[in-house]
Amino acid sequence: MKNLIVTFLSMVAILFLVRTVITGKAEMDSFRKREAMVAEATECLESGDWSCAEKAVRELLCDAPHDTNLQMHLAIILYEQERYEECRSYIASLNFKNQDLELIDKKAASLIREMAELGIERSMHFRVEFEGNLSKRDVMEALAVLEVAYDSLCRLFDFHPENKMHLVLYESPQYQGVGPRPEWVGAVYDGKLRIPVNVMEYQEVYRPMFFHELTHAFVRAMTRRPVPLWINEGIAQIIDASRTGAPRPEGGVPSLESLAAPFVNENNTSRALSLYWYSQRMVEQLLRRNGNFVHFREFIQGLGKRDPDEVLQEFYGVTASQLLDEVK
Repeated sequence: MKNLIVTFLSMVAILFLVRTVITGKAEMDSFRKREAMVAEATECLESGDWSCAEKAVRELLCDAPHDTNLQMHLAIILYEQERYEECRSYIASLNFKNQDLELIDKKAASLIREMAELGIERSMHFRVEFEGNLSKRDVMEALAVLEVAYDSLCRLFDFHPENKMHLVLYESPQYQGVGPRPEWVGAVYDGKLRIPVNVMEYQEVYRPMFFHELTHAFVRAMTRRPVPLWINEGIAQIIDASRTGAPRPEGGVPSLESLAAPFVNENNTSRALSLYWYSQRMVEQLLRRNGNFVHFREFIQGLGKRDPDEVLQEFYGVTASQLLDEVK
């Protein structure tokens, strides 16, 4: 009997061990599968492949339906695919709210209104939305200039954005985009290129303006993550060439912190001009070290995942502080 009990206990122990091994293997397989799905979702999000990103995020949500980070990403994906009504309905169905979701919902509502109220024309790479009685000639001129600028930037950076780009030619402040704007701000890029319609009367104004804002769109397409503003504004000014050779602004040298933050936060026009001047000179210093724009594009893409100074050192052998010292 004792031997039978020992044998039975031994068998139970073996069965328990086998079950533990099997369960552990299943858990490990599940973990590896989830990690692979997370990696796929991240890659799709970073590349702007929204269909791929949606599929991966929805699969992850099947295993973790209450994960607020995944829910947030799905709302962003629906918004980026211009499924604004669906985006708003999805946000309304969630059991949590935060400032980012409220901003997405507000932007989606604004864009739904824009699509209903504005005229629309399209070209190969752009959709133009316009307000009022803008002439057909002006709309087609805007599309033609944008297509030329698009081809130029594609060749310059050896990069082709995945998604179609949008331009809004506006008269009323309600179409300037969501969020406060200082008085000195005219054109902006907030996912759409937003240009005051009256600039279409002045070719010497709107052509560099289109190149400038389209460069911002390319930077966003190159890396889906924020980059220091001095880099973004510096390269856009070099591309549009409108401020090349401008004299050094009066006043003190801006801080690195102010050069890295959104320039639209600056309400003082003279200080804003100083931020633009120093950002252009700092990027010009980078291009003196290596003037290859494909190299610059690879640098921009590297900024999405690492500390900016680390990437600056790798690509150009300099830090942001050293660049600022060089142009003081």
